[in-house]
Formats: sequence, C-alpha cells, structure tokens
Amino acid sequence: MDWSYFIYFAVVAVLLWGVGAWAAWKDKRTEAYVTTVAGLLVFFCFIVLMWVSLERPPLRTMGETRLWYSFFLPLAGVIVYSRWKYKWILSFSTVLALVFICVNLFKPEIHSKTLMPALQSPWFAPHVIVYMFAYAVLGAATVMALYMLFIKRSTVTEQEYEITDNLVYVGLAFMTFGMLFGALWAKEAWGHYWSWDPKETWAAITWFSYLIYIHYRRLPKHNARLALWVLLLSFVLLQMCWWGINYLPAAQGTSVHTYGA
Repeated sequence: MDWSYFIYFAVVAVLLWGVGAWAAWKDKRTEAYVTTVAGLLVFFCFIVLMWVSLERPPLRTMGETRLWYSFFLPLAGVIVYSRWKYKWILSFSTVLALVFICVNLFKPEIHSKTLMPALQSPWFAPHVIVYMFAYAVLGAATVMALYMLFIKRSTVTEQEYEITDNLVYVGLAFMTFGMLFGALWAKEAWGHYWSWDPKETWAAITWFSYLIYIHYRRLPKHNARLALWVLLLSFVLLQMCWWGINYLPAAQGTSVHTYGA
C-alpha cells in the first residue's frame, strides 16, 4: 500500500459521508449513521494499511496529520449529530474533511519509513492522535460559532450555546491529555518535560485561549456573541500551533517540532 491509492479510498469515503449528510437532512437517521460510519471505516482502513506499509504510525508529516484530521472531522460530526440531532453538522464536517483531503491530493508529501530517534517514543502516537481528535472537536465548535454568528437568522438558542460549550469542554480535555502525553514524550526524547520551544509556547497560548472562553462563558454577566468571537480567535491560534509554526522564522533551526515540515 502506498500513497497513490489514497484517492480511491478518499473518493469512496467522501461519497459515503455525502450520502450520510443528505440522509441527515431528510431525517433518515439510520441511513445517516450507517453511511457515515461506513465512510469512516473505509478511510480508517487506508490509515491502517498505510501504518502497516510504513511500519510506523502515519503521523510524521503535515500530510499524515491531515489524514487523521480528515478522519476525525466526520467522526466528531456524527457524535454531535447522535447527541443533539443537528441536521447540518454532517454536511459541514464532510465539507471540511473534503478540504483537507483535497490539500493532501494536490500537495502530496514524501512518506518515508524512516523515523528520527525522537519520534520512536511510544508516547509519540498517542500524543498526536489525541491532539488530532481534539482539533477535530474544536473544529466542530468553530463551525457552531460560525453558524451562530454569520448564518443563523433567528435568535440563537441556549441549546446551541450549550452544544458549543460542550464541544469546547471535550476538545480542551483531549488537548490537555495531548499536552501531557507530549510532556512525557519530551522527557523521554529530550530529557525535559517543557522547554518553551516555539511550538510549546503556541500550544500554551492556544490552551489558555480556550480556557478563557470557558471561564468567560461561566460569568453571570457576559456577552455571548463576544464569547463566540473569542472561540474563533482561539481556533486561529490553534492553526498557528498546528502548522503555522513551521513557517515562523523563530522556529527555523531552533524548534524541535519542525521535523515534519
């Protein structure tokens, strides 16, 4: 199995997710669940086959992390749909997943079997996988914020704010676990838990920004729309932490986290 087969798995998965999104709009919940989960299984099969082929977790390059993100987005979407029955969430998660899939198709990267010694730690895989799931859930929260700020014409309900808050709670919890796994990985690979590397600094900034959102939302008197703008800003910071750091001059040649750039 090599990267050239990705397009076949991706097309089948996206078609299944698209059918699931259509079924959700038509209130055909069983079909929505079955086709969305089937698409996830097809996509995950490719990830597993790549894992076997590379003889390592496909987590080293930006393209490989986008692979996981494309998988986790529909997963987060179907979880939200299952819990709150939002018809449009599967459509949004499918479109976002398609964007990342297209980026991988148009900008393929070298997928080498070789892993530098720092990436051979057993903490490497759980650190990145947990982070990717956190990013996907926080992406779903961002979609909710965009929907409430720019798309929905009627009054935003408390249930919609509650859904957004719950997504942030889950996303931040997984992000916290990801940071802890990363600290254990850093201790094993470089001898210290935290060094204020540029990537680590931006991770801390992102973590605190979501924490600010949570605390601000819990104030007795707060501006709900301002909270949504804080959430959007937090997602921008998340993008900087995820891939933007690779393009910062401060990280070039100094950050130990630019190995996959």
